[in-house]
Amino acid sequence: MKPKPRVHDPRRLDVAAFAADGGELQGHWALAGFARLADDHPPEAPPVHGDVTWQVRGVQQPQPGGAPRLWLEIDARVTVVRRCQRCLHPVSLRLHVGRRLRFVDDEAQAAELDLDSDDDVLALERALDLHELIEDELLLALPMVPRHDACRPPGAQPSPPGDEAAADKPHPFAALADWRARGRRH
Repeated sequence: MKPKPRVHDPRRLDVAAFAADGGELQGHWALAGFARLADDHPPEAPPVHGDVTWQVRGVQQPQPGGAPRLWLEIDARVTVVRRCQRCLHPVSLRLHVGRRLRFVDDEAQAAELDLDSDDDVLALERALDLHELIEDELLLALPMVPRHDACRPPGAQPSPPGDEAAADKPHPFAALADWRARGRRH
């Protein structure tokens, strides 16, 4: 008789058992349930809505003469609204996280391996909260300076349509540079 597969709780995940099982989990969690991610939502923007879509896969990689390496492969996507730092209006940002995290026995080993490796290394916990881990990863994916691809700062006057001459105007300090250059030649 085949053993019954384990049920893995994403809010209290045993990473070692999940990786040993080659477990896979996926789902949708309401963005409003991610307090830190929803925190900087501009008040004038429509209310926080939408879902964080996520998938997690556990991987156990055998090692010759040693304990297997444990990995979590995380993929998460969400759209959040922040304040554009150029025009100060709300801007929608699509975030996507695709990470591979290695888990080791303790903090000391994680710190040591993290220094010598390009891998992201975390210490095993008795019960990992995937919700919290995914929120952490999405927060790290936020741009330092949220902004639209193209917008104007507040108070900036738009160029009249067809005003190609505006694009050809010299830089305001170009005359100063010419004046300084002429002064050095005399």
